[in-house]
Amino acid sequence: MEIVGESSGIFVESTTRGNDTHRRVDYMRIGVLTSGGDCPGLNAVIRAVVRKCESVHSIGIVGFRDAWRGVLENDFEELTVERCRGILPRGGTILGTSRVQPYQFDDGLERVRGAMADHRIDGFVVIGGDGSISAARELNGDGIPCVGVPKTIDNDIESTELTFGFDTAVHVASAAIDRLHSTAEAHHRVMVVEVMGRHTGHIAVRAGIAGGATLTLIPEVPFDIEEISNALTRRHNGKRFASIVVVAEGAVPAPGTMPMPEYEIDQFGHRRLGGIGEVVAREIESRTGIETRLTSLGYVQRGGTPTAFDRILATRYGVAAADAVAEGAWGNMVALQADRIVHVPLGEAVKETKWVDLDFYHGVAGAFFAT
Repeated sequence: MEIVGESSGIFVESTTRGNDTHRRVDYMRIGVLTSGGDCPGLNAVIRAVVRKCESVHSIGIVGFRDAWRGVLENDFEELTVERCRGILPRGGTILGTSRVQPYQFDDGLERVRGAMADHRIDGFVVIGGDGSISAARELNGDGIPCVGVPKTIDNDIESTELTFGFDTAVHVASAAIDRLHSTAEAHHRVMVVEVMGRHTGHIAVRAGIAGGATLTLIPEVPFDIEEISNALTRRHNGKRFASIVVVAEGAVPAPGTMPMPEYEIDQFGHRRLGGIGEVVAREIESRTGIETRLTSLGYVQRGGTPTAFDRILATRYGVAAADAVAEGAWGNMVALQADRIVHVPLGEAVKETKWVDLDFYHGVAGAFFAT
């Protein structure tokens, strides 16, 4: 048996038995994987890629489990429209995920090429954040065709206006803040709410505004714990007040103002964040004498069903990724710009971090701080 022809993504396979030659045509096939942290909307992307590829482009789909680990270890399943029925409202990802990347292994690149040959795969749709898209860029440069779909719950990729999962996280965080108001008011407490936001404070700012937070602390603006404590003391002085302080997990104090938590480093070189809220709560109570409690939302923000907005955005991304594959537009990431889906070269896609607009932070959120 040998591959005797390949054109426009169509493989022509020739098998000779005795004097007879049999020819079989297989249309384009692609691999799909979800890489990095999970977030609401991943299943909607998978569903849309499969639906458009199978129903419109006649492209076969191989889903690899736990991202590149599945590619390297040949752990996969065939994805069809039938397989993807009912997954639109589900959180998480039916394929599973991990942070494993091929370049972590000396023979990783060759193993990916071997998987492509074994499954007759033309290329990959990689659904992931900045680390995953960066790996897709390198793979594409090494002859492994890739199309990227931006996935980060923190909404911090500059080349796209919005990433799916972000709206759901803001909704979950603001709903939690709403609930915390009532218990804070009953006990006249300060409630510190720690939300996701490793490098940027997009979730914190929007959840803080929507939930009526008293103060919001973000990574982009180092905070002075003394100023925060003084503002809360003035607010509570002789009054039966409650206060909500929203803290992004990556928020940092101004140098020399208070101790920082000691973060562990995981096997991929990332700090295991979480704990800054506890330090802030302890310092506020110590400095003000006001009873202060911490609620850390953690993975609650990642889980559960995506909002209608995120389902629609994820679907648009999935459809666009399928179209990019059919067009042969490898080496690009699909992105949202001016409410239109466009292609951004993988080399440009994650070059810049999208920081919180400080005019928005100070001008809108700041207008309500400690008042």
